[in-house]
Amino acid sequence: MQDYELILKCDISKSYLCQRAADSLDINTEKKSIHHFKIQADLESPYKIGLIIGASGSGKTTIAKKIFGDDCFDELLDLSKPVIEQFPPEWTYDDCAKALNGIGLNSVPCWIRPAYTLSNGQKARAEAALQMSRQKDLTTLDEWTSVVDRNVAKAMSHCVQKYARKNNKKIVLISCHYDVIEWINPDWIIDCNTQEYIDRRAMVGTFERTDQLRLDIREANKKSWSNFSKYHYLSENLPGGKIYVYGLFDGEKQIGFQCYAAYIVGNQKTYFINRTVIHPDYAGLGLGILLINETAKIMVRKGFVVKAKYSSIPIFKAMSRNKLWKFTGKKDNLKNKILRKYASQSKSDSLRSKTFTYSFDFIWSGA
Repeated sequence: MQDYELILKCDISKSYLCQRAADSLDINTEKKSIHHFKIQADLESPYKIGLIIGASGSGKTTIAKKIFGDDCFDELLDLSKPVIEQFPPEWTYDDCAKALNGIGLNSVPCWIRPAYTLSNGQKARAEAALQMSRQKDLTTLDEWTSVVDRNVAKAMSHCVQKYARKNNKKIVLISCHYDVIEWINPDWIIDCNTQEYIDRRAMVGTFERTDQLRLDIREANKKSWSNFSKYHYLSENLPGGKIYVYGLFDGEKQIGFQCYAAYIVGNQKTYFINRTVIHPDYAGLGLGILLINETAKIMVRKGFVVKAKYSSIPIFKAMSRNKLWKFTGKKDNLKNKILRKYASQSKSDSLRSKTFTYSFDFIWSGA
């Protein structure tokens, strides 16, 4: 165990009004201007995730700097540049994509826009990915989840700890919110409110989260696509003909979009999954495959046959692992063939010609 101690002191104004306020309650201004923090903590034994938590003014940031150094919170994200351009120069595209997908920032349009266009939650994920891409020993992130919706905070926290553990990173988060503790599942906690150290190393592997997001799926207005199209790689226009649209909702807020369209001329009994989108703030919790599966069941109950075609590798992998889906093939699409035959084979043409579609049949019987 190591001893950590700091004394925070601020100057109290000697103005007439401040003195009157203090005298009204007989406040000892000298004592009230000093915050003494002292704690014993084991930060030398191996760990992956640490959490320093407490209310504003409790000394979180100051104790973190005392432990990890004054420069521990230097930020890397350049708001004027796309995040995918900010990883180490020796990283390949696949390295960058793996890091962004791993941290839960898996919307490609979010990768290529200037970072200032991202939401607060997306910026925080991007910063975490960049920090861990360059770290030698430790990543520290201040004000974790302090300016986002609380369910978004939980999604972010789950993703960052999962990525850190999977990629053998060490990270310390500083937060004022206690509702993210279960989602971070830290190896240790320093609680600045109570000046308490909690060692959780022994329980991390067996810990079961009790807090769950409460979401629901229901039919949605197709006009809601305008709120999700910017996160999807396909056209802003939905397919023509008869379509079915469903949404994933957090209370009254729609956070997911799912469309079904009949592609086969003359066959109105077979519907294909089309344009699956989870809002990037909620990415990383497996909500995409949840939305796909549950809406596919609804369509089967309506009497339809459900199929899927995707070029998204993460969705392909998720469906391949899922017993509700049968993989039926990998195909070149016509656009790829045309590019290879007629295009100039520039670098961008060559990259596009390597994309494929993956087909699946939904085999759930309703039992």
